[in-house]
Amino acid sequence: MPLPAMLQASLSLPVIGSPMFIVSTPDLVIAQCKAGIVGSFPALNARPREELAVWLERITGELAAHRAAHPQAKVAPFAVNQIVHASNDRLMHDMETCVRFKVPIIITSLRPPGEIIAAAHSYGGIVLHDVINVRHARKAAEAGVDGLILVCAGAGGHAGTLSPFALLPEVRKFFDQTIVLAGAISNGASVLAAQALGADLAYMGTRFIATKEANASEDYKQMIVRSAAQDIVYTALFSGIHGNYLKHSVLQTGLDPDNLPPQDKNKMNFGSGEGGARKAWRDIWSAGQGVGQIDDVPATAELVERLRREYAAARARLAL
Repeated sequence: MPLPAMLQASLSLPVIGSPMFIVSTPDLVIAQCKAGIVGSFPALNARPREELAVWLERITGELAAHRAAHPQAKVAPFAVNQIVHASNDRLMHDMETCVRFKVPIIITSLRPPGEIIAAAHSYGGIVLHDVINVRHARKAAEAGVDGLILVCAGAGGHAGTLSPFALLPEVRKFFDQTIVLAGAISNGASVLAAQALGADLAYMGTRFIATKEANASEDYKQMIVRSAAQDIVYTALFSGIHGNYLKHSVLQTGLDPDNLPPQDKNKMNFGSGEGGARKAWRDIWSAGQGVGQIDDVPATAELVERLRREYAAARARLAL
């Protein structure tokens, strides 16, 4: 399907860098956008909440300056992720800040985001909502989102269990707007495969953790480089929602990743607090099943250029 107008001439590759807790900060977002892919970050990464305005001022300013200095370059817009959940006590503050800065793309998670859609549309922004099944996709479509992010099996962080070969065609039956596909996408050929399946854009997170600009420890980055798909554990223990994590980071906390206790859904929390002895993303590191394709820690610009070459090579192999 046609991309939203703001994306039609601004992308060097049909990719959104997914928002990652702790990892995604202005350094990574700006590098991704300058390279021609959408960069994004969770609003909750900016702490305290007043820091969000500082981040948005820096991102909008640096991207505007880069566009002015390089008028022929493809410079992508950026996105802010909002967690639409009762425990997120910052949601209204953060959205008011996003409206003030006219954030081009809002990525929403969990509850269908009716009030967020109205706020984003008030200044010409768009809303993409992430879902893991058809029921959630229908609810979001009925709410009026501009696009759906299908978080399929193998994606890092909070992910579903459905194959993209099952979920995407079912959603395409009733949704004719933008679809973004997530799940173990780590190279340019996989980006092309997502499009072949019917997606408009690919959603890549784990691959960008292992970059120089990512706000992740060197140990985290090297664990991704050393890991393979078999080193990913899927559990709801750490956040109350099922997600994929690096098995060896779980081991480092003293837990047995093959014998984890049941989760307590009452402990789901996306607010301002930092409680918990073992916290997802801070101590237990997220990653998707595409880790086995990651062998280095390049700069973001270098990585995006490599992805572009891989994408072009895959098109050539298929004579497209």
